[in-house]
Amino acid sequence: MKLTRPVRFVYFDLDDTLLDHSYAEHAALQALHAAEDRPFGTHTFDAVLAAYRSINPVVWQRYASGAYTKHQAKVGRFSQLLERLTLPTDTDEQLAHRYLQTYATFWRPVMGAMEAFQAIADHVPVGILTNGFVEVQQAKLRQFSMLSDLSATIVISEEVGVLKPDPRLFSEAAARAETRPEDILYVGDSLTSDVHGSLGAGWQVAWYAGDPFDHPDVVSFSVWDQLTALVREGS
Repeated sequence: MKLTRPVRFVYFDLDDTLLDHSYAEHAALQALHAAEDRPFGTHTFDAVLAAYRSINPVVWQRYASGAYTKHQAKVGRFSQLLERLTLPTDTDEQLAHRYLQTYATFWRPVMGAMEAFQAIADHVPVGILTNGFVEVQQAKLRQFSMLSDLSATIVISEEVGVLKPDPRLFSEAAARAETRPEDILYVGDSLTSDVHGSLGAGWQVAWYAGDPFDHPDVVSFSVWDQLTALVREGS
């Protein structure tokens, strides 16, 4: 397993790559489910989680395509959740706000990711390229300030106006990095947003926790030391 071209810049995804978004999402919904006012009524937590995780990806796809506004994505996912649970939807705004507040209390790094980020930053310039609501992603970067301190550039999709895997976002990121697309490595966990998006932009990809992928510009890894070694060898 090795990179096929030299690496001059490494961009990292944020959620479920450097930071454990899935854990924070699960924990936040669980905390809300257990709250005294029982915002999800008598539904089990498993039912709430399953409904949310079926609704949220579709909402983000529609937001990425421009079919939904930011408000429809941020609040509408909870309107849909309450409706799916046959509960009144008039608390959707409050529930969306409570969720984001609670979600922020459970942010934590993916094990080994911060150490790899530091080690790779010692060898080549690094940056962050992430989808997400700008105020939420900025808050994460403030909390884990090492990421900002070591990054040559940070690109948040909402600030650009398009989301991964849109090639315009990758083009903007390459321009900000002042690096040719073929010299950039992207590290991320999503097959659609990260792998397909990067390949469409002419970048190499390191797919975190992904299956083996039959393409010369994609390597898959599950242990962060593997990525550090790959970048050291290829830079």
